[in-house]
Amino acid sequence: MNNRSRRVAEQIHHELTDILRREMKDPRIGHVTISAVEVTSDLEHAKVWYTLFDGESPEVAKALGHAAGFLRSELSQRMRLRSVPKLAFQYDKSIERGAHLSQLIDQAVEADKRFHDGDDAPQG
Repeated sequence: MNNRSRRVAEQIHHELTDILRREMKDPRIGHVTISAVEVTSDLEHAKVWYTLFDGESPEVAKALGHAAGFLRSELSQRMRLRSVPKLAFQYDKSIERGAHLSQLIDQAVEADKRFHDGDDAPQG
């Protein structure tokens, strides 16, 4: 991304977070968190990554896709752009993967500790 598309992405991220928190009335969307926005260099398309507290949900994905026109319209009122990028929503699995890896590391550390505690016990 060039500087302009990066600035536009940051502004879209900020504005979408506010719109979802304050303006959205669709109960299917619930507690969506925008984790990242990437805008193409021609400012035609924006990929919006989101996360959910409850994990991935096809219903939420469908609701966001359905709301894309409304969200784009709201963005056009808040941003000074000739044309607001078309929004494409993508579930961000990185947080789930990170939590899973952290859990695996914790399990490995615990198993290693149990193994070494067993070796240190006096034989007798």
